[in-house]
Amino acid sequence: MPLGPRLIVADHVAGLVRVVDLRDGRTTAQLDGRHPAEHAGFLALPGHRAACVDDRAGELLVLDPYGPDSGRPLVERRIPVAVPAEHLAADPSGRRLAVTTGLGRNWSAWSDPLTVVDLEAKGDPGAVRVRTRTGEPGVTLAGPPGDPLVVLRHREPGELTAYRHSALMEAAPSCPPAEPVTTLRLADDDGHGDAHDPVTGWVFAAAGSGVHRVRPDGDALACGTTLPWAAGGRDGGRGYYLRLDAAHRTLWSCVRSGPEAAESWPDWSNDAWWHHLDTGVAGRLDLGPGLVFRLAVAAGHVAFSRVHPDGDELVLVSTGGGAPAVTARVPLPPMAGAPRRGGTPWDGVQRRAVAASPGGSLVAVSRGGHGEVHVFDALTGHQAALVTVPTPLDEGGLLALIEPGDEAHRDPVGR
Repeated sequence: MPLGPRLIVADHVAGLVRVVDLRDGRTTAQLDGRHPAEHAGFLALPGHRAACVDDRAGELLVLDPYGPDSGRPLVERRIPVAVPAEHLAADPSGRRLAVTTGLGRNWSAWSDPLTVVDLEAKGDPGAVRVRTRTGEPGVTLAGPPGDPLVVLRHREPGELTAYRHSALMEAAPSCPPAEPVTTLRLADDDGHGDAHDPVTGWVFAAAGSGVHRVRPDGDALACGTTLPWAAGGRDGGRGYYLRLDAAHRTLWSCVRSGPEAAESWPDWSNDAWWHHLDTGVAGRLDLGPGLVFRLAVAAGHVAFSRVHPDGDELVLVSTGGGAPAVTARVPLPPMAGAPRRGGTPWDGVQRRAVAASPGGSLVAVSRGGHGEVHVFDALTGHQAALVTVPTPLDEGGLLALIEPGDEAHRDPVGR
């Protein structure tokens, strides 16, 4: 029987990871007592594998979601890494990885270790920890295939620092400080969001003034023009997230505008922003008010979940042929602990995770606090499945959706 789509559902609060065959709802594997880092997300690797960081155990987990179907374990590798994990990325080969550390459940930055991993290193564990700079750095791996640069994106002050992966792997024990081979000051101190296009080598960093672009040039970083948030006759706001649609050669974000106060979140406006990497054509589409943050890339659509006191919805934007357009707005069942007017949209409230595969039309959206994941077919806008788990999925949980042959690893940054 041919393999079908697999949905990984992780409850990072309760400590549960479950793999579900979406064809029949069957659970094919489960891990108890595992707490994947929600902010670092899942990283797609070649061979239909996925990586995440267990924030309680301090381990990078390489998962083989189709392994249990053939008698292989779900956990292919366990590698010690520093936590709390902030961001996770790989080089295009999927062999070399990097994990940055951030705030975790703390109010201010306190952790500065960076962990680099070589999945093919001789001996165990194939990981080295060094110290860089306290903050919440994003990370990408770009440059020569055999020895990429590990590029960290920092805030306050905004800068990019780059390190040779091979040099970091040779660092001494006891978490020594690492000196970058190059440092590039950014004009903004509010960077948030990273992407890497392996085809052109460009590294992208989202900030208030636009999307900064750099490309490795030896041990240096060559700057390109900054991509503006203004596009398609719409301006204002900024994006806090970047995602690569490798199949359609398009960079995506959600641009937020409106009052600065977090308590005014129902009045925020949100636009889907895209930039075609080869033609330079860009545009924006109105998604509606409220909280829109992360997005997911399906075969012919990009999916956004929108949270608002008047009702939540899944917004589907077409990507195949012609200019992107909103094709469906699908109402989502309410969450009992949803953000309220007058409060913030992320402190002590429920959230939604969203996932899709670039190899299929299915989109999964969690219902935080209810232990439910609703699966829709983007081609029709209709619900295709309902997945339930025995834990609440507080804070929305964490999702990954894998389709056979989807080549999701062409986006080498964890989501």
